[in-house]
Amino acid sequence: MSAAEGAAVSRAEYCVVACAEAWRDNGEVLASPMGLIPSVGARLAKRTFSPDLLLTDGEAMLVGLDGRPEGWLPYRRHLTMVTGGRRHVMMGASQIDRYGNQNISCIGDWERPARQLLGVRGAPVNTLNNPVSYWVPKHSARVFVEKVDMVCGVGYDNAAAAGPSATRYHRIPRVVSGLGVFDFATPDRSMRLVSLYPGVTVGRVREATGFALTVPDEVPYTREPTADELRLIREVIDPRGLREREVGS
Repeated sequence: MSAAEGAAVSRAEYCVVACAEAWRDNGEVLASPMGLIPSVGARLAKRTFSPDLLLTDGEAMLVGLDGRPEGWLPYRRHLTMVTGGRRHVMMGASQIDRYGNQNISCIGDWERPARQLLGVRGAPVNTLNNPVSYWVPKHSARVFVEKVDMVCGVGYDNAAAAGPSATRYHRIPRVVSGLGVFDFATPDRSMRLVSLYPGVTVGRVREATGFALTVPDEVPYTREPTADELRLIREVIDPRGLREREVGS
């Protein structure tokens, strides 16, 4: 075992593994991670348990394991993959609610918002046409809210209200935060706590969440990275340790 592998597993590395798991068994789809830790996670998934993933530089190129271009993906082809459900994107969220509605547009009333953010961008099309997971590094009640100020990414309740045309391809596999992993595998499709990182308690997660989570009687810890995964994260994919800047200890 190398010196890098011998160090204790950090919170950021648990987050990387949790993000990587979002693409397990996805097959040959375009992985579109937004954010540093999701990007490390996508590359880890491709190097280990999801070798058929396609990786993109976020613009017009398909890239290999070393980040070098190995194919051209013009925007029209990218959109074809989106509308055909052949992409799994992991987006960020300025707000997310119990049913997975996501907001990246504004904070406050639309008529006079207190904060202007990125804008709706492609979130509605993403969520209604291909799997969308979310990455939230700083888990707080300001982000995990009872109701988002504006719906950008469509949640399960709004998709159901819109009918079969909206629900046919709508899927939110998981939400990964700096405190744990969540999904929507509940009867009413509300958010459920799936796993915690070592050192995090259920009580802490509840305090940092602005709505009532579904919490199983027994909540496991997020799986540890294997020795080979740690080697890849620390020595190959992110040797500069940039992941540690995104998540606190």
